[in-house]
Amino acid sequence: MQTRKLGNTDIDVSLICLGTMTWGEQNTESEAFEQLDYATGAGVNFIDAAEMYPVPPRAETQGLTEQYLGNWLARRGRRDDLVIASKVAGPGNGLTYLRNGPRLTRTHIREACEASLKRLQTDYIDLYQVHWPDRSTNFFGQLGYQPNPEESSTPIEETLEALDELVREGKIRQIGLSNETPWGTMEYLRLAREKGWPRAVSIQNPYNLLNRSFEVGMAEIAHREQAGLLAYSPLAFGMLSGKYLGESWPEKGRLTLFERFKRYSNSRGMAATRAYVELAREHGLSPVELALAFVNSRSFVTSNIVGATTMAQLQENIGSASISLDQEVLDAIEALHTEFTYPCP
Repeated sequence: MQTRKLGNTDIDVSLICLGTMTWGEQNTESEAFEQLDYATGAGVNFIDAAEMYPVPPRAETQGLTEQYLGNWLARRGRRDDLVIASKVAGPGNGLTYLRNGPRLTRTHIREACEASLKRLQTDYIDLYQVHWPDRSTNFFGQLGYQPNPEESSTPIEETLEALDELVREGKIRQIGLSNETPWGTMEYLRLAREKGWPRAVSIQNPYNLLNRSFEVGMAEIAHREQAGLLAYSPLAFGMLSGKYLGESWPEKGRLTLFERFKRYSNSRGMAATRAYVELAREHGLSPVELALAFVNSRSFVTSNIVGATTMAQLQENIGSASISLDQEVLDAIEALHTEFTYPCP
């Protein structure tokens, strides 16, 4: 398994990162253990979780993902061999059960981190990420920016100072951002430079063949500031596997089970998916191999976060790390990208 440096640190992370957001909703604890055993046996050393998981978020299941991971760490005793990432949630509708409505204040961040450490049964988190901004901006599929004159937001300065305190206490090693914009990323980096606080070493944003918006603005920041992309949704909620192109969708597929996940199922997204699936098959690849190998090949990507509900899916996802796309395939992908530009931002 290839590894890459996490930002400007001495931490090596596997090119494939094991995503966990289905654990506690679509996957049981025993299935989570099976995934962890297989992934780590295949050379994956990077595991990504969040206090909000599993998804879709519900009060009844909140925290189960970290709990499952913590139980596995306690039983396997491999904590220092792995890079464990988690996230603190920002404000959002329907999350009132989480700290009476999560914010990114000093008090909220400390409470969230302490709770995650307890569920994970560990003394430290290697990478602690801000899950999404505490301000009105464009993320989660919104391309255009519309300022909100009535917004009530936590200053980034307060958020970063709180994270600095946790780093100095040894409870987190590094900090990262998620669902962040170019302005927000550079503001975190500016404050870190001016105040001597920790620098963001990664940016976890969506990136896949249906949504390459990270390449505009964010990719240069990732490269020049050594804050590489942790790509999430590399298969666009499974859409790029091609399994949703038929008239009947898989009974246990995420898009079948949860109507809220409509980001990648519009008509343009379907048409683009069909084209990428055909391209893969023309070159003797599975659609999954094409989609994941493309993400793996990007120079600004630090790690590719894959999730799975079955072992067969996980095996294919991890196997993508050994696939290299030739120039003919890459050129064909660019031609399709010109035709289907950001069909699902």
